[in-house]
Amino acid sequence: MPRFVSDLPVSVRRPLSSVVRTAGRLTSGARMRPSFLVVGAQRSGTTSLHRTLKQHPAILGASHKKGVHYFDVNYPRGDDWYRGHFPLRSTAERVARRTGMPVVAGESTPYYMFHPLAPERIAADLPGVQVIAVLRDPVERAYSAYTHERARGFETEEFGRALELEESRLDGEVARIAAEPGYVSLHHQHNAYAARGRYVEQLERLERLLGRDRMHVIDAGDLFADPDRVYRETVEFLGLPPWPGVRHEVHNARPRAGLDHDLRRRLTAYFEPYDERLAEWLGRTPSWRR
Repeated sequence: MPRFVSDLPVSVRRPLSSVVRTAGRLTSGARMRPSFLVVGAQRSGTTSLHRTLKQHPAILGASHKKGVHYFDVNYPRGDDWYRGHFPLRSTAERVARRTGMPVVAGESTPYYMFHPLAPERIAADLPGVQVIAVLRDPVERAYSAYTHERARGFETEEFGRALELEESRLDGEVARIAAEPGYVSLHHQHNAYAARGRYVEQLERLERLLGRDRMHVIDAGDLFADPDRVYRETVEFLGLPPWPGVRHEVHNARPRAGLDHDLRRRLTAYFEPYDERLAEWLGRTPSWRR
């Protein structure tokens, strides 16, 4: 049997999700607020991390999906809509009695870290929330994102051409998102291959809004090389003891051809100054620069 709702066929997931959302909104006042968010980065292992964390009995997720996309593209739907995705407080109380541990709820939406308004909304609406960021080699992340978006129909150009178009595609989009809160930018969400890899800019903004102590940054290289250690550190950050027997699996990977050598070299050079700033911010060299 499927272990997660996302393992069900789409024909089953969609009507089930609709029922869950409707019921959730009607009972939003009796539901938990998330105490942690996995905010990014896209294509960096967030799905694998999410599924590992969800195996802990004291970690509860959104009712029908990994990410709710509230603070980025669904914010106009309102707080009742958002809370409707999370478990009832009575459910959390039963879990707490059964496990003898505090119960936390969270969701994983990798666009939150990059979206121009999401961090400010998170800071305002969820005081005290903890955020987790997973960072992957930005060159590999960019190419993986391109492959992902092309497979989903959000990209039609070859990778090199998509990189050339990125600046013009993104021109004015941040200003428009800020000016029109209901505006959803296809290019900003789906075609920002290089911009999303400037991690230090995004982490510095989160630090200004939330404080460093509420942020936990995971290097994807460590996540897959030593998943037990990363899991223990992450669960400890959430204030919980680790849970034995957790399975570490890779999810949401897409097969792809090798990256052109010249494009790799150009992207590596592009990211170098950002990676140097990132190493200073982290206090350690990221795995892809070791």
